[in-house]
Amino acid sequence: MLGDSLVAGYGLGPGEAFPEMLGAALHAKGRPVRVTNAGVSGDTSAGGLARVEWSLDDKPDLLILELGANDALRGLPVDDLRRNLAAIIEASRKRGVRVLLAGMHAPRNLGPDYIRRFDAVYPELAKHYGLTLYPFFLDGVALDRSLNLPDGMHPNPKGVQVIVERMLPVVERELDVLRTGN
Repeated sequence: MLGDSLVAGYGLGPGEAFPEMLGAALHAKGRPVRVTNAGVSGDTSAGGLARVEWSLDDKPDLLILELGANDALRGLPVDDLRRNLAAIIEASRKRGVRVLLAGMHAPRNLGPDYIRRFDAVYPELAKHYGLTLYPFFLDGVALDRSLNLPDGMHPNPKGVQVIVERMLPVVERELDVLRTGN
């Protein structure tokens, strides 16, 4: 998983970050996979692009790409987000790595134009590259105080579990495609 603090496990204990919990859920379903946590707290799409090559050095079969939240929180240009994510996707494909794109939504206080353009990036890239899109990484968790740390932005262990449960079927389908080729 290539991502930001939502992948790195900001504020969480050992084994509580999304990649670790996803790996445990996959193992419990009899899928012997290794999920590598390449999350860096505070990372933007530009930061992810800067480290994509070494993130792919382990030769993964699947890259779950979760970046963009910090781009939005900083109000960075949407065109830069699109360009950076596209470059990460292209670098992954060049190495024969399948990509599952985890979408993000812009905070609603950034204005309708920014929100519209930002939120459209993920479905547009998924369509353009023929990727599976998990539309919103924080689906079912965002804005639910009981599922987030006191900062209201990062999931607590219960929130991570919700994300794992919701995203698990999508990840399993991607693994099946890798195994069967269709």
